[in-house]
Amino acid sequence: MAASLQQPIAAIATAPGRGGIGVVRVSGPDLGELAARLFGAPLQPRHAHYLPFNDAQGRPIDAGIALYFKAPHSYTGEDVIELQGHGGPAVLRRLLDRCLEAGRDLGLRHAQPGEFTQRAFLNERLDLAQAEAVADLIEASSEAAARSAMASLSGAFSARVNALSERIVRLRMLVEATLDFPEEEIDFLEKYQARDTLAGIRAELGELLRQARQGMILREGLHVVLAGRPNVGKSSLLNALAGDDIAIVTPIAGTTRDKVVQQIHIEGVPLHIVDTAGLRETEDTVESLGIARTWAEIEKANVIIHLQDAREPGGELDAAITQRLPAGTPVLKVYNKVDLLGEGEGIEGQSLAAPDVEARGKPAAVQGVPDREEHASAEAQPIDFLATSAKTGAGLDELRRRLLGIAGWNPGAESPWLARERHLLALRDAAGHLDAADEHASHDDSVLDLFAEELRLAHDDLCAITGQFTSDDLLGEIFSRFCIGK
Repeated sequence: MAASLQQPIAAIATAPGRGGIGVVRVSGPDLGELAARLFGAPLQPRHAHYLPFNDAQGRPIDAGIALYFKAPHSYTGEDVIELQGHGGPAVLRRLLDRCLEAGRDLGLRHAQPGEFTQRAFLNERLDLAQAEAVADLIEASSEAAARSAMASLSGAFSARVNALSERIVRLRMLVEATLDFPEEEIDFLEKYQARDTLAGIRAELGELLRQARQGMILREGLHVVLAGRPNVGKSSLLNALAGDDIAIVTPIAGTTRDKVVQQIHIEGVPLHIVDTAGLRETEDTVESLGIARTWAEIEKANVIIHLQDAREPGGELDAAITQRLPAGTPVLKVYNKVDLLGEGEGIEGQSLAAPDVEARGKPAAVQGVPDREEHASAEAQPIDFLATSAKTGAGLDELRRRLLGIAGWNPGAESPWLARERHLLALRDAAGHLDAADEHASHDDSVLDLFAEELRLAHDDLCAITGQFTSDDLLGEIFSRFCIGK
């Protein structure tokens, strides 16, 4: 452990601002001496002491609860002192300054962001996935996210990863033993049913990866972009989904010049809905910048809602927009303003089937819709259809359901834990190595060394999730994103 991590640290552990209760936390080796300096007598471990909090001259700063946790029975695995007083910023700053003053000769210093949790990880109180769950629990924006973060913190995700790692290790042990005693001349793959065992491991990893994707959606949310030509009701739809007047709505085309972002929750999943400038040809400089930003948002989207006016769908401009949408991004085509259709009137030219873009001929070029081969086929887009009215609310419940479904979210089977991008990358890399191992297993035992190497690499990838094999640079990046005091 670095020398700086051996020094005692202190910080205000509650959020900035005023509150009924505020906490100052100190962690480090052997804090009994510091406790005696602060209160004139030692503190009994794991007992609440109601005491006056005085400055160096004995003048009262506050009065509250002092707690002393003796290592290793604490959050960080070190000695921990917590002072719980009134939550005013000035009071907490004075308490923190008093602690730093009393512990100056002991090396007591201000804690860095995430340093308390980093020490908990280094002292093996938490693994890395659990440590990340601490930050996720603090940042959870919905009940579902908070439940899943707590499950991660309790070790549910880590337990699944560790169980999978152990299965790989057992298979590796058999392979390595066979390689060490080649004179036995056994058919390893057949004798130990290595192919079946590997198939079971791959299936379990596939399920873990699926749940991790769900957990990442729950943690980070979906980036949903409303796109379409001007005056098709994008801003009205945003307001209807948000339940508030977030965006300005007028009958004048081109009212929205820049993106408007609003977060909503559906089944506990955060969705970041982005209203954008209408796509059309224009000589207006400001509107042109808005259109450029629209395409930039579309490129980043997890889900695209291509909005059209139900009274005049499928025009040349809509076809050009469809061609320009990025391949591989889920697209939900929505016909809005169905409340304005006459009685018995359908969506002209549309039977809720994909428009025949090729039959219309190549659409005319429009601003911001370059002729790009990779986007030239409407069939390349995963298109779905829905009719809505932002004014009456018709179709909005179905739209919410499809937004989750089109991104692969199943509200009835939410992930039991949260996941981060690095977790998904590690799981995908592990899956890739297991796929390579399966390919080697299709040959005879002459490639057992390659089979064993792929198993080792898959195991290393899984261990990186819990921090068994993790670089110091990655640790620094992870914990630097925590708040100070945690």
